[in-house]
Amino acid sequence: MTETITTIRTALKTAQHDDPRLTAWRLDPRAGVQAALRSFDRRIERAAKQKADFMTRFSFESELWEQGYQAVAGTDEVGRGPLAGPVVAAAVILPRDFDVYGVIDSKQLSEKVRDLLVNEIKEKAIAYGVGIVSAERIDEINIYEASREAMKQAVEALAVPADYLLVDAMVVDVPLPQWKLIKGDARSNTIGAASILAKVTRDAIMVAYDKEYPGYDFANNDGYGTKKHLLALKTLGPTPIHRKTFAPVKNLLS
Repeated sequence: MTETITTIRTALKTAQHDDPRLTAWRLDPRAGVQAALRSFDRRIERAAKQKADFMTRFSFESELWEQGYQAVAGTDEVGRGPLAGPVVAAAVILPRDFDVYGVIDSKQLSEKVRDLLVNEIKEKAIAYGVGIVSAERIDEINIYEASREAMKQAVEALAVPADYLLVDAMVVDVPLPQWKLIKGDARSNTIGAASILAKVTRDAIMVAYDKEYPGYDFANNDGYGTKKHLLALKTLGPTPIHRKTFAPVKNLLS
């Protein structure tokens, strides 16, 4: 009995490049089957490219593993620019066989994808840690130093001590050898994984703050100075989680 086009199309959505049924399907003259095969081929090509790019982003880690380092941690922070909320950092140590190919700089991913990936990162990582530095502390020491402090907290929170750090554009105040990578979250899988964990963690914090301080739209703007947020600042005034050294918060208080 000949398979229906719908049956073949459905099967191709999950089939892999070595599926034995492909030989017969490619000989099927029906236009619907051939169209489904073209879609299948594009999906397989995208997946292959994603995997190849992912393996390239393990180049720094691979070099360090070859040198004998066993626990290479990547660390990154999120939340340097907002007017409100903490700066959050994460540190992640990945195993050599880590294969979550979608991991990359969190800014390149949708919220839905980040939420899916963070669970796989936590499940498969050798260790991970998070650091959180409050708006009050940011005002005390400035956002650059607060970011470094959050990274230090994240590294020190690792259940397995790191023996080397890959850091996104900073140097962390810990007694470990470090490799400072510009745009490291898009060049290193461990830094990319850390950026995803930090972003998802901070987003959850801002959603909670949205309930505690309604009107500022923190759940949607993450504390950045959107039009709605700035209007709320003018009408409601700053909250305890606003960074008082950041304009325009500082301007309202002066």
